[in-house]
Amino acid sequence: MSIISFEEELNEGNFYSILNSSLARILFGHDKDNIPNTLSWQSCGGDWNDFLYLRASHLIHHSGQDSASLRVNLFHMAVAALNSFLQANVTGPPLSWASTDLVLPRVLCDDLDRLKQYQRQLILDLSVDGESVYQLTPRVELFSLAKCLLNHPKIVGDDVFNVWERLRVNFWHQRMLNENADSLQKNIYDDLDIVQRSILDQTSKTKAQFLIERATIHIQHGFDFKARDDLKNAARETRLEFALTGRLGMRTKFQQKELSQLVVLAKSAPEETQSNIVNHELGIERSKNSSKPINLDLNDETLLEAISFSKQTPTSAIADEETLPSALKSLDPADQPTLKPLDSIILLVVASSITNTSPQDGLTREETLPYATRVLIGGSTNWQVYTQALLVRSRIEGYRSRTVERGVLQLQAVVDQVIAETTVKSSSTRADSSQASDESTSVTFLPKPKASESAPVSERLLYIHQLASPTRWKLEAELADRWVSLGGLRTALEIYERLQMWAEVSLCWAASDREDKARKILRNQLYEPASTDQDMNLTERIPLPADAPRLFCILGDMDKSPAAYERAWEVSKCRYSRAQRSLGKHYLAVHDLAKADEAYVKSLRISPQNHSTWFALGSVRLQLEDWMGAVDAFGRAIQIEEKDAESWSNLAVALLRLSPQMTLNNSSLSDPDHGNQGIVNSEGIGSVPNPQKHIIEAFVALKRAAVLKRDSYRIWQNILTVAIKLSPPPYTDIIIAQTRLIELLSNVEGEKCVDIDVVEGLVAHLISSSSLQSVSFQNTQQTTISSESIESETSLPSENLPSRKTGFSKMLIDLVQKKITPLITSSRRLWVLTAKLSLHLNHPFATLAAYEKAWRVTLNQSGWESGTKEDEVGWKEVSDATVELVDAYESLGERKREAGMSEGELVCKEWKFKARSAVRGVLGRAKEGWDGSEGYELLEQRLRELKSG
Repeated sequence: MSIISFEEELNEGNFYSILNSSLARILFGHDKDNIPNTLSWQSCGGDWNDFLYLRASHLIHHSGQDSASLRVNLFHMAVAALNSFLQANVTGPPLSWASTDLVLPRVLCDDLDRLKQYQRQLILDLSVDGESVYQLTPRVELFSLAKCLLNHPKIVGDDVFNVWERLRVNFWHQRMLNENADSLQKNIYDDLDIVQRSILDQTSKTKAQFLIERATIHIQHGFDFKARDDLKNAARETRLEFALTGRLGMRTKFQQKELSQLVVLAKSAPEETQSNIVNHELGIERSKNSSKPINLDLNDETLLEAISFSKQTPTSAIADEETLPSALKSLDPADQPTLKPLDSIILLVVASSITNTSPQDGLTREETLPYATRVLIGGSTNWQVYTQALLVRSRIEGYRSRTVERGVLQLQAVVDQVIAETTVKSSSTRADSSQASDESTSVTFLPKPKASESAPVSERLLYIHQLASPTRWKLEAELADRWVSLGGLRTALEIYERLQMWAEVSLCWAASDREDKARKILRNQLYEPASTDQDMNLTERIPLPADAPRLFCILGDMDKSPAAYERAWEVSKCRYSRAQRSLGKHYLAVHDLAKADEAYVKSLRISPQNHSTWFALGSVRLQLEDWMGAVDAFGRAIQIEEKDAESWSNLAVALLRLSPQMTLNNSSLSDPDHGNQGIVNSEGIGSVPNPQKHIIEAFVALKRAAVLKRDSYRIWQNILTVAIKLSPPPYTDIIIAQTRLIELLSNVEGEKCVDIDVVEGLVAHLISSSSLQSVSFQNTQQTTISSESIESETSLPSENLPSRKTGFSKMLIDLVQKKITPLITSSRRLWVLTAKLSLHLNHPFATLAAYEKAWRVTLNQSGWESGTKEDEVGWKEVSDATVELVDAYESLGERKREAGMSEGELVCKEWKFKARSAVRGVLGRAKEGWDGSEGYELLEQRLRELKSG
């Protein structure tokens, strides 16, 4: 067998010639060679993957000196199969040949029904961890071929570029599934590590391509911040200069004054060689003449089609003008140069990563739109890049009332274009049954582009792995989902039914309050037709559809049936983690906590990176009072999503319940079956357990939660509760927490939002200190636990508060005088607290005024004069407040004022008169009810003392 190179055909996009070569025909069993009959398709039990794997191994083993060349050709064959699949389902133009005739055994191609059945089996074989691919995936045999050969160890070997291609096919497999599969994710990230170790020695363009691909992988799996870092490094490799900044301009038609508008300024690095310059210019010219998706106009009565930027001096926004690169300062934001394709992709992936991080944040959407707009303004030299830019913009615009119409229509135009570019005409050569069935139902209103207008295959596929564009059925499903968000359930239903996405069809019916119809659709997919509508003895279909686990779970959600979840788990061979998650939610709802714990643990064995499941498991264990288990669960949730404030807060709750003898072991965080391996008894090794160790850990966790979720008053209340348990207490953090609680709750609860016991303790600590200047938390007496070490773990946000360097005393004074005092309406304790602080600050006039207000609010309480036993407490408070006021008059009345226009004058010249009047008034009101009581006699005695004095 002669070996010829396929590299040239692969670069030119001539995939047919590769897959129809003599080597390919021998591999597929179409031509006879020295391969024994034991390696025929029939002898492999009809398993096509085993058939290909064994025949490829045999060819390599018996190739002799041509072994290396054969491996390269088999590798190129796998890449050709993958690119053909992507051409047929993502980019277009449509394949002009039938892939089933080319790669599948001919005995299958002669029987259409048998061929369809075998394609369904190939689709079923692509299921991973219970997650399935689209049940009508066109040209699925091409993807199966690529998947098989690129995961063959003898073909891939140790070559980094071969591993990179294996990484790509596995990532495409991941993106084709309904949800991410953890086992496939592990394989992808293992290959990422292998490629990363060798790719750094390659050219800048190659490194940039890898970094962009890795960023898209991170985004797919929810690691958005890692993606941002890769995109920054990719921009450094391509020497792309870009910045999100501000320019004066007008956004609406009736705007009179120019305001700062967000804009992305971007410029690619200049070409270094003349050939590259020519190629770039040819690409720009070709992009102008090629058939591209229509960029729809906004056609809004208020908004302009594009921002009208001013020619005046630019304003600063996100990026200050001083920090902008010199190449960007001179750019006209409305007329920027065309970017290189890789640079355009970087901007689009940046926009996707921001949106994925906070999809519901309006400000975030305002920040992402300029990235997509920048790519569209300058156009693009690549057909697929321009298509992706329109898609990204339509996703962002779908959330604004002024742009939602253009957003959905633009998405429809992209869908129409992709369908037109990937659909085979019926008059063409015999196509696959799956493709033929798809073309009969696809509807598009756009004409098919001429060959001279359409971009070549090589150009469309050039950056397909960096863009990670959606497949045609995913794109149509996204359009249907957009209609659902707009309330167009009927339109969405038509799309889902055409795509035969029965799970989504049933969910649409359920959303329309037609759960009976939804159940019927689900049962039609899972069970054989019943003889009557009342027949409950249903027989499952054989075989079940590829997405049967998901269908069973949806049916279980509607019927609230744990049996359906159990069946989903069984059908997936105990690999579908969602089934156990649903079981956990069901048992939690019926308060069967032990079974809920067990279900969540089973789910996490399959999907250990699922943050929400770890959080749910921790919540269940809190209710079970399994404190160490809860610490393990919430600790793992934090490892996955470090910015989850609720997980930090709940972790603190669990830590507070641990005994000092229990010490955390980090290894226990990685296993949902925590058992006892995470518990270490420090007493067993002769050390004394720190009684406040877990309180400190809980306090640090709560501080982190407060940083992440500043508007949660419950977290701040928990901080106060935990802080006062520490010895010595972290006074500055207590003040910050109390201040934040006042800011959050004062408008609703008034003075009740003040923890009087805590504030009284703070004031008492201040007064008991030797001097005002030396009082601070850092100088308090140290015990076994260092309060400084507690504060150094993390810092609470202290907006609108004095700097820490001003000291504890200044912070406390501001808290009482500026935050608490304006809130006081009926609390004697708060006025007395204010008076004590004023007295300590040597403000006698303010002190006396506070005591007077404390007496008045006490006197204004109703019912204390009645003399009944129920009002005895109220009477005692009134008598005590009156005695306290008299004492204040005696001690402060003849002192001199401390400041103001009356500085130097007496605080109260008529203090005796006021004191006697206050006592007489109280005695007069209390005579009928409390005459003869202890408090009454004490007031009479004080009145006699005042008269005699």
